[in-house]
Amino acid sequence: MSLFAMVDDLRLRRLAIPALAALLPLGCYGGAEGGDEADAVGEESGEDGSSEDAGTSGSDSAGPDTESEGEDSEDSSSDDGGTGTGTDAGESEGSDTDEPQPCTGPSAAPADSWSSAIVYPDADGYLVYESDAEGNRVPDFSAAGYHRGELELPTLPVVLELGPSGADDTEAIQAAIDTVAAMPLDGDGHRGAILLAPGEYTISGTVNLDASGVVLRGSGRGEDPDEDTILRAVGDTPHQRDVLVVGSGNHDRWTPEIEGTRSDVTTELVAVGDFELEVAEPEHFAVGDHVVLVHPCTDAWLAAIDYGGTEDEDPWAEDSHPLVFVREIMAIDGATLRFDAPVFNALDRGLSQSYVYVADRSELVTEVGVESLRIDVETAGGEDEDHAWNALVLRGVEDAWVEEVAVLHFGLGGVQIETGARITVADVLALDPVAQVTGGRMYNFNASGAQQVLVRDCVARGGRHHYVSNGTSWTSGIVFLRSTSIGANASSEGHRRWSMGLLYDNIVEQEPAEDGKILLGLYSRGNYGTSHGWSAAHSVAWNYDLGAGLGIIQKPPTAQNYAIGGAGSFAGEKPPAPFDQPEGYIEGSDTPGLFPESLYEHQLVERLCPAE
Repeated sequence: MSLFAMVDDLRLRRLAIPALAALLPLGCYGGAEGGDEADAVGEESGEDGSSEDAGTSGSDSAGPDTESEGEDSEDSSSDDGGTGTGTDAGESEGSDTDEPQPCTGPSAAPADSWSSAIVYPDADGYLVYESDAEGNRVPDFSAAGYHRGELELPTLPVVLELGPSGADDTEAIQAAIDTVAAMPLDGDGHRGAILLAPGEYTISGTVNLDASGVVLRGSGRGEDPDEDTILRAVGDTPHQRDVLVVGSGNHDRWTPEIEGTRSDVTTELVAVGDFELEVAEPEHFAVGDHVVLVHPCTDAWLAAIDYGGTEDEDPWAEDSHPLVFVREIMAIDGATLRFDAPVFNALDRGLSQSYVYVADRSELVTEVGVESLRIDVETAGGEDEDHAWNALVLRGVEDAWVEEVAVLHFGLGGVQIETGARITVADVLALDPVAQVTGGRMYNFNASGAQQVLVRDCVARGGRHHYVSNGTSWTSGIVFLRSTSIGANASSEGHRRWSMGLLYDNIVEQEPAEDGKILLGLYSRGNYGTSHGWSAAHSVAWNYDLGAGLGIIQKPPTAQNYAIGGAGSFAGEKPPAPFDQPEGYIEGSDTPGLFPESLYEHQLVERLCPAE
């Protein structure tokens, strides 16, 4: 299937699900579809899967959680044996003046559908979740995305326009960003959009979109410079640099805290999926505070999870990988804090004393977006690695978005998110990376220290790990929705060291590099790479179409992973799994009609239209 047809198919799949705009209060979602999406990508569908030219621009910062080159090189041999349907139809101002519409709640299950034994609707269509003997259950993923999916992606007014110079445009684009950054913020935290006219813009350095409330908007993501905006990343100075960085650039993993606000968690056991917990000093907190919840990586916790399951090679070390959750306080009742999203792992006080602190957000960038442009990295093709490495990086950012963008010929990350939360990546193409097909390369969509991220209606092609979490225990609440993977050389997966709460919802695999290859992994990676061990916990594959590939679903100690519905071959035993661990929860493969069709979308409707 050509990429043109692929994008059209994504639209049809989106429209086949009842429109969220009809189910949610006015102002939550827009119903317009981007009319130029197919036109913008039609040129991408070359028969040989390669793109017309190469542009390079790189970055030296993949962040401390990004693996060094080759550290998962075993993948080249061993791996083979949204939602928000909101689009730019919404406006950044004025929606709060509209009369809200009645909230109708979730739709009922069709007569010919079936539901999971552990996630099923009650008489009113609201989901019931069954826990296992350890207290594990499928969590609520609906807080992913820009403003937790509660607002449309905004359309900021254009305040500055820029065209290509015919020379190096790096400084001109940066100057435009700096000019808009000096403008005042409006009541929504917005300044305005920079509109890049059609044409080719030469980028020899790194462009930093590092001020809140600024949008970098092109005129289209296609390959025609008469109609589209193309950022042509050239050269390799510095070696393997980033092309476009959105955010402060700080990959601090939310460690800055407001002094004097830390308080211990006193709840003995906070179960996976819980929104509430008690703290020793509730007076430190207020509703609306952005907080960080930390479960230290103690020897007792490591013992409970078999020291990471690394096959006795380089077991995980104490203090190496705390469980970290970035949250907003929605309510306080005595000593009880209620968060905007659940915890994606049990917090057992007998194994580790968790604590909460108010985050220092002084360096955080918010309300920023990249829209309707193309980033093409210049390379020599083949296995060339002397070029820009990450096309688009979101680093040190919250409530941000990337929409209708194409990124091509990157070496490591197409869209890479580091210390980023509440981000929507919508209708994005990450295509044809150029590098050696080995470890530490070709991650088309990469959550690398990120939380509450929604990646929806996207296409990844020709990479290794197309939809991946490489951020270890700092990463959770990542939703990959209704997206397509073409020609994968390895698996979409939690990549290493206890990423939590990953949801693969209606993902389709096509034309893998070879049939029978592992294309989805919620499993143990054992001693692969840097002792990857248990790479995902409390993660779900929902209606995942494996095509000719394999999906490996295994159960970590104290946790669970799930494959519910979908098509293809799901298993947990070795072989085909690379390491001998218990099989996870697998139900209903190759059985059409799973209800709800999309777990994320149903959960979102429930949260915004709760049962009375």
